[in-house]
Amino acid sequence: MKTATIAELKSELNNIPATQLAELCVRLAKFKKENKELLTYLLFEAFDEDAYIESAKQEITRQFEEMNTSNLYFVKKSLRKTLRYTGKICRFSGLAETEVRLLLFFCVTLKASGIPFETNLVINNIYLNQLKKISKTIAGMHEDLQYDYVRELDKLK
Repeated sequence: MKTATIAELKSELNNIPATQLAELCVRLAKFKKENKELLTYLLFEAFDEDAYIESAKQEITRQFEEMNTSNLYFVKKSLRKTLRYTGKICRFSGLAETEVRLLLFFCVTLKASGIPFETNLVINNIYLNQLKKISKTIAGMHEDLQYDYVRELDKLK
């Protein structure tokens, strides 16, 4: 089976009645958990981005609190898990500001956690890569927003 392009799907979806479109969305949500999570975001949380970011920050904080810090190997695994969650939240939102705010929060939380990430090459690289990602995302934002976020980013370097 050949997969249709996004343009073809969009034009076909425009021709479908609303009830049939709702049925297609529900059917799509049944196949993957991520589809269901995205649909939940779009229907219930997209209208209030600040509340969405706050709930994501609470989840990131919870994951840091539950992190097994007995060995840096487990810390690395937990940090990657937290970053996968953060990336998924950023993808759902699609807004650069949300991505910057959540990644800054991740870096601040990592720094405040007391984990000696500077001594471990892999964990330090994870941290530095997030700083690069933040810097790159900030560069594409409006100038007024850039100033505030660059100041926060400079505090982390």
